[in-house]
Amino acid sequence: MVLERLGSSLHEALKKLFRASIIDEAAVKELVRDIQRALLQADVNVKLVLDISKRMEARSLKEKVPPGISRREHVIKVVYEELTRFLGEKPAPMKTQPGKRKVIMLVGIQGSGKTTAAAKLAKYLQKRGLNPALICADTYRPGAYAQLQQLANKIRVDLYGEPKSKKPIKIATEGLKHFSKRDLIILDTAGRHKEEQELIKEIKMLEKKIKPDEIMLVIDGTIGQQAMVQAEAFNQATPIGSILVTKLDGSARGGGALSAVAVTGAPIKFIGTGEKVEDIEPFIPSRFVGRLLGMGDLETLLEKVREVEIKVPEKKAKAMLSGKFTLTDMYEQFEAVRGMGPFRKLLKMLPGMSYDVPEEMLEMAEDRLVKWRVIIQSMTPKEKENPKMLSSSRIRRVAKGSGTSEKEVKQLLKQYSMMRRMLKTFRRKKKLPFFKKGMSLDLK
Repeated sequence: MVLERLGSSLHEALKKLFRASIIDEAAVKELVRDIQRALLQADVNVKLVLDISKRMEARSLKEKVPPGISRREHVIKVVYEELTRFLGEKPAPMKTQPGKRKVIMLVGIQGSGKTTAAAKLAKYLQKRGLNPALICADTYRPGAYAQLQQLANKIRVDLYGEPKSKKPIKIATEGLKHFSKRDLIILDTAGRHKEEQELIKEIKMLEKKIKPDEIMLVIDGTIGQQAMVQAEAFNQATPIGSILVTKLDGSARGGGALSAVAVTGAPIKFIGTGEKVEDIEPFIPSRFVGRLLGMGDLETLLEKVREVEIKVPEKKAKAMLSGKFTLTDMYEQFEAVRGMGPFRKLLKMLPGMSYDVPEEMLEMAEDRLVKWRVIIQSMTPKEKENPKMLSSSRIRRVAKGSGTSEKEVKQLLKQYSMMRRMLKTFRRKKKLPFFKKGMSLDLK
């Protein structure tokens, strides 16, 4: 999960405030100390932590509480606003103009996940109607072109590169000519370290020659406070326009990387939240802080639902609502749920659910979904179309073929019957909605 440890610590700090009988100076100071501790453990720069906590304490104790809200609610509002302010306040959307080409140059140290980030960014923008192309100008790292080519083929995005060339500026200029009619081009450059003066010099020359519309700094979310040093060095070489923070999944201490914003003044535009090419999302500070504090992020959740939503033709929808709902249809729903990402990420976006669902229940739900997919794959086409055919002997065969138990096959069939009855209920209410992703996983 995104900054799981930090989010959990902040959430616990707020829970203590909720439990306090009186919100006095002592309660506020204790909350601020808890938040300081959480931020420092997440590797946020000490000076920044002190600045944030001073503002939180001063506002919480000195500001007049607006009419209609309690002192407790006002303090929570202050915490939310100050953390959002620290991360950039306003979102930084990717701006493009129809008919005008936009060139984004990615820079960062080696190992920051820049090449994968290039493909993720291309995929994200492709899904939103743009026609992106990639250029590999990394002539230093062995296999850089091969890696980006593999990713580009996977997402069906065109790539330009010259694997045998050692002239990145020539590759970049030729690539821009090659993609002269594309509306968006992402240039992947070689990874640099702040001490590698020749490479820093090269990045200056690249920027001067190709004049990119935006320079995006890719920062590894696990490097801690070194992120500030790196961001400062790159910003001195070329003006950073935006930041993409990678590897904010797992238990990464991402506070140091997020602190880089304060150094460059550039907004975080995207964050990488997993290893898959789809695991990227625009960074909206208010939503991100909402998730950290356990307040949820329903807007991002709804966007994910819309992205994977299956639009069922009216004829098929009517058939499903009349009871002609097959295991093949159910399998499509499982695939859609998988497309939204792990349950941990989805629950992070639900208010009140972020940190309160037991880990074993999450694991059980994800494990059951995986098993049900394999069980359906182990059935014959006729069995998928007509589950009533599944006699005891057929259930044994399916269980053996899928490496599961007969009980698990029967649990799937029970879930199928529940979904089928639910669809019939929609029909009785004379509703014909598009069939959307989502189901009970029957964890009892």
